[in-house]
Amino acid sequence: MSDEKTRSSVEAARDTSAPVLPTVNPNLQTPQKPSDKLHPAFYVAAWIGLSSSVIVFNKWILSSRKFEFPIFLTTWHLLFATIVTQLMARFTTILDSRKKVPMTGRVYLRAIIPIGIFFSLSLICGNQTYLYLSVAFIQMLKATTPVAVLLSSWFMGVSKADMKTLANVSVIVIGVIIASIGEIKFVMIGFLFQVAGIIFEAVRLVMVQRLLSSDEFKMDPLVSLYYYAPACAIINGAVWLFYEMPRMGMDDIYRVGCFNLLLNALVAFMLNVSVVFLIGRTSSLVLTLSGVLKDILLVFASMIIFGDPVTLLQAFGYGVALVGLMFYKLGAQKMKELIGQGGMAWAEMGAARPVTRKLLIFALVAVTLFVLLGGLAPRIAPESTKKLYDGIGTYVADKAI
Repeated sequence: MSDEKTRSSVEAARDTSAPVLPTVNPNLQTPQKPSDKLHPAFYVAAWIGLSSSVIVFNKWILSSRKFEFPIFLTTWHLLFATIVTQLMARFTTILDSRKKVPMTGRVYLRAIIPIGIFFSLSLICGNQTYLYLSVAFIQMLKATTPVAVLLSSWFMGVSKADMKTLANVSVIVIGVIIASIGEIKFVMIGFLFQVAGIIFEAVRLVMVQRLLSSDEFKMDPLVSLYYYAPACAIINGAVWLFYEMPRMGMDDIYRVGCFNLLLNALVAFMLNVSVVFLIGRTSSLVLTLSGVLKDILLVFASMIIFGDPVTLLQAFGYGVALVGLMFYKLGAQKMKELIGQGGMAWAEMGAARPVTRKLLIFALVAVTLFVLLGGLAPRIAPESTKKLYDGIGTYVADKAI
């Protein structure tokens, strides 16, 4: 979607990023925003933290712990979500809004099941990618999701083709192409899996958009999860039975740890809960900006935790893609307003809190130097860099155990 989802099994949200588990109608606002004492920044931080945690957690399980069964992991997430949402529907009032959705067996078969198939395919392809590519590079490739959604909406007749819009989003594609050229650990099969996942996710989002064209079918992320999770769990489970189960044993489960698998599914589910609160307490603009910030933080986290090298060419290409992404989602006028407001806030901070502003400048310089050294090190001193990255990765993995 306009929102990239972080696949829970995945990435999803939306913005997200990610797929992850399904998030629909990101512009939906609750009729009345409930008053609470928590600042909106809390919900932004919670969503960014959970979304990033799901992606890093999945990468750690699939790559660092050598649990090469991404379809099983996806199926487990969906099964866990099915159980929890069914319990919530029966014993709480959180999902009572589902009663307003005119869901019948015919609608479920003709709408939910097809969307569930594409959602399952996007999750399967997205999780397969973690076996081949770095988290940083995956996030860069995911920047093209809005482009895929736009093209899919044209091909499926949901919206009319607009060459001006296509020219705007082409900046995103150019940036990602530059980032791909600069990728050191480029693996074609992983790249193709990610491209397929983006395409399947784009088609799913357009199908959801078509379903939600009527006010009757507006659903928040938890209600949509209540309907989609059972169908997707069955579809993914069937694929797992034929593709992964014959070569999977209990030793693989024990190597990861039952507690880690349970915690992983819980974090993925909590991500969907955080999306509900983020949408209800803030706005689609905040969601868009939060998604961009989350992607940037994930690139840095990938460099620190997994030792993934990011070259200067990649950083430049990703920067171009992010600028294009924000321009596409916000528009030129909104970006000018935000830049103006940011300049005023920066000047006010310099007058009211000069020490804080100096600390921010120092942090920005430190991060810039980190990116520059991280980009140059793999080419200037490849052996030393590899030893350093391996040492960091081993330390983080041992702490996680």
